[in-house]
Amino acid sequence: MPELPDITIYVEALRARTAGATLLGIRVFGPSWLRTVEPRLVEAEGRRVCGVRRLGKRIVFELEGDLFVVLHLMIAGRLRWRAPRKEPTAAAPASRRPKHELGALEFSTGTLVATEAGTRKRATLHLLCGEAALAEHDPGGLEPLDASRDDFAARLRAGNHTLKRALTDPHVLSGIGNAYSDEILHEARLSPFKQTQKLAEEEMDRLHTATQHTLLLWTDRLRTETGNEFPARVTAFRPELPRAVSGVRRARAAHRLRRERGQLLRALSDRRQAARRSRALATAARRLAGNAGRDGETATRRGCYRRRSASSVATAAIPPSAAAGSGMTSIDALSTSPLFMSASIVHVPGQTGTK
Repeated sequence: MPELPDITIYVEALRARTAGATLLGIRVFGPSWLRTVEPRLVEAEGRRVCGVRRLGKRIVFELEGDLFVVLHLMIAGRLRWRAPRKEPTAAAPASRRPKHELGALEFSTGTLVATEAGTRKRATLHLLCGEAALAEHDPGGLEPLDASRDDFAARLRAGNHTLKRALTDPHVLSGIGNAYSDEILHEARLSPFKQTQKLAEEEMDRLHTATQHTLLLWTDRLRTETGNEFPARVTAFRPELPRAVSGVRRARAAHRLRRERGQLLRALSDRRQAARRSRALATAARRLAGNAGRDGETATRRGCYRRRSASSVATAAIPPSAAAGSGMTSIDALSTSPLFMSASIVHVPGQTGTK
């Protein structure tokens, strides 16, 4: 995210190019960039730019008629300046326009294009009317370069937070983010986890001096590096910022470790699921084999039971004295018994027979 030194360089470059110029129009390429409905964008057309200033991490264009155009670049937002063309040309169609472009502010001296890398669009544009509406966008943080040592200490000790959180809180200090807060704490030789209300007076002196010195140093360095050109390489993570770069490297390493850990967990989960499926299939096969064996045994038992039942019924139907007196065997007696004969007769309509 562009911080106080970067926003300051932006403001100086825009002031040199747009102060006194006329705002010809505002073009919005995506619905996420514009965050206000009233006043309408057409009301800003044709108004002269009275000044450009910084409000925290925001860039404010002051237009005549008490109108303000407020740009907040957030994390990945950047600005590009395009010189005016000699011959006016039609706007490029949406199919040919780069996807990272959010919109453009067309001035009589050139065009300011707002871009944002990534798919999460967080940069914002507000068109406000009146100083009261502009004040609502001010987080209220203390300006670190204008604050005295006592005001600086009083603002930090108003709450009990870690130094890292206090320095990056826009309600406490204005314009400082993760990158320059690391540089400030390194120069002040203070831990980012130290509580603000536990700072000794000597530590507070070092912190105040380191804050102003770091911000002024990097503002002058960026100003020298940019010269009269429009700032094109605006980033808080520079090779000259070793603490910020090391923080980025740590974040990338942590992200890589989390990704590898997720891959290992997914592979382990797949193996466990495969093992569970294999065990479930084996269990199902055993159950099917057991059911088949039990079904065969049950069928055999039922057949034996039915044969024994038929023999007992037939024997009960033939008196023993009759079978013994006639000299018939049990099979002959069974075949001539009324019960057997009645069970063997098949009744068919129009025909009578035995089966």
